[in-house]
Amino acid sequence: MSQINYDAMSTTELKQYFLKHRGDNAAFQAYLDRINQRPLKIIASPDDPDFDEKVQAAIRQKLETARNKSSKGSNT
Repeated sequence: MSQINYDAMSTTELKQYFLKHRGDNAAFQAYLDRINQRPLKIIASPDDPDFDEKVQAAIRQKLETARNKSSKGSNT
């Protein structure tokens, strides 16, 4: 059996590989390691007076990004 080079995969490719090979614990660990290396993005602190507005704006932005990726994928 050949060794899989998880480092050569993009994060999306690694995620897709793991989802198809759920028993591959090394792939799962490689994915978790990669995700945990990402810097955390702080949207707002709990005592921020605009907390709700900032969180809702972040959710809208995430949804819009997902829609744009979905529509680009269906147009190709």
